[in-house]
Amino acid sequence: MQREVKVNLAKELGVEPLGVGAWAWGTKNIWGYGQEYGRKEVGEAFRESVENGVSFIDTAEIYGNGESERIVGEMLREGGFSRETVIATKFAPLPYRISPRSSLDALDASLVRLGVPSVDLYQIHFNSPVPNKNGLLDALAEAVHEGKVRHVGVSNYNADATYRAYERLAKHGVKLASNQVQYSLLHRKPETNGVLDACRDLGVTLIAYSPIAQGLLTGKYAPGNKPSGMMRRFGSAFRESNLRRVEPVVDILREIGKTREREPAQVALNWLVRKGTMPIPGAKDGKQARQNAAALGWSLTNEEVERLDLATLGWR
Repeated sequence: MQREVKVNLAKELGVEPLGVGAWAWGTKNIWGYGQEYGRKEVGEAFRESVENGVSFIDTAEIYGNGESERIVGEMLREGGFSRETVIATKFAPLPYRISPRSSLDALDASLVRLGVPSVDLYQIHFNSPVPNKNGLLDALAEAVHEGKVRHVGVSNYNADATYRAYERLAKHGVKLASNQVQYSLLHRKPETNGVLDACRDLGVTLIAYSPIAQGLLTGKYAPGNKPSGMMRRFGSAFRESNLRRVEPVVDILREIGKTREREPAQVALNWLVRKGTMPIPGAKDGKQARQNAAALGWSLTNEEVERLDLATLGWR
């Protein structure tokens, strides 16, 4: 079939090619919300992100069992932002809720928690292996026509599923806007499994989650210095052997960043922007939000991008 003109999601939404992931907002067991940080800190992260030009906020109904959406909704109602916020959320197609009606009911519940009449981007959180999954896309196309959703996206879809989702939505005159997958200097599988090529072919924006590899690319951690939090404390990424393997990559990020007074994580985020993607790093407080925003307003050279490409070939 003839494909429509390619559209860049960031330009379509009027935002910078960088967002903030709100998984840690309200998520207690995995990220430690309510212990090391709380409502005050994530509220500051929200405001500082927006005030520094990062107005795309990505959440999901399952983050903190809806708490992340409620926090975003509270902040939106408080208002006082200098620019308009752009909100994305997700529907989890669990085996017992894969009917089209389930997705629409979940959307209505998310809108209530967010306190908004519509969302800018509504995504299917993962590709359900249960039959009738195409009906979910039909339902989301219906939500677009009803004005409850501005754009439809998917998350964790492989290349073939991305093409199928694109074609299914196109039958309803709706574009597939995005595919949100894990992508970073330390996780470059989208380059080899066909996902990045599929997104480029279709004009679908790749939204990169875990863009600084859960903090590994910040330079804050090293053998003998593991972070707190259940996921990071017990995750395989923070084994001593892996931390040693990351050190040379962080050294290059530091070297490149030094010429621009930028931190390693900011260089890693800019690398993703240069790849034509939209990274969504997390932010637990205002300081982290400001640090993320400093990845914008400048650009790595082609030579620097190539150097980082070559240094992380082993992570593909």
